Amino acid sequence: MLKIGDFSKLSRISIRMLRHYDEIGLLVPESIDEFTGYRYYSEAQLPIANRINALKDMGFSLSVISEILKVYNDPQSLKEYLLLKQAELKELSEKTSRQLRILETTINRIGKDDYVMEYSVVLKEMPQRYVASLRKTIPSYDNEGVLWEQMMNELASLNVQYANPCNSIAIYHDKEYKEHDPDVEIQISVQGSYQNTENVVFKTVPAVLVASATFKGSYEQITAVNQAVANWIRDNDYEFNGAMFNIYHVSPAQTQNPDEFVTEVCFPVKKK
Repeated sequence: MLKIGDFSKLSRISIRMLRHYDEIGLLVPESIDEFTGYRYYSEAQLPIANRINALKDMGFSLSVISEILKVYNDPQSLKEYLLLKQAELKELSEKTSRQLRILETTINRIGKDDYVMEYSVVLKEMPQRYVASLRKTIPSYDNEGVLWEQMMNELASLNVQYANPCNSIAIYHDKEYKEHDPDVEIQISVQGSYQNTENVVFKTVPAVLVASATFKGSYEQITAVNQAVANWIRDNDYEFNGAMFNIYHVSPAQTQNPDEFVTEVCFPVKKK
């Protein structure tokens, strides 16, 4: 039998932690002197202590280690635990790598890009949505409001139930900026099932990965925001993967004060 101090040295587990393991039932002493309260361990418990140390080094919590020890001698069950932890750590590693990459590129752009911190860019997935859609060629981008007016008029008689969040989106399908006759599609997220109208089509839009930046204020900032997002895409080894679009979180439909507009500029992307 080993005193707790000797077992601590051999197992490389502190006395404080051995006492904690005893309290939670993870590694209980072989015997406890009823008069002195001294804890005694057996040499046969050293392999268990080593297993606990190994599993902790892999990142398992004590509660999960307790469960693993129950099936440690079952190779298939043990493998399943290890594979789950491996997948979890890989996901964490990839997330950390992305965060480090974003930090690195942001640091490198400071002083070179006037908009690096004014317009923060994030990578996110827009989930699948069911939308009311209206797409037309309009005289200029400034005429987009005509599309929204037409959509609202045609939806009025359908008693449409809007989704939450009710994303109001404008998609710009042209491959370049057009001074005249741009191809613009507007969408608004809805719930339920409806018949198409003369100009409005109801459809499911698939999920899409986007790099986006949200800003408050007038639409005069769009060019600067586009530049910030484009720089982020370039610096983080992504590439454009579809038509860019704006999400109007606060639009002229809610306020006539341009300073109160809140707009999110989104560019679909994929990893190079």
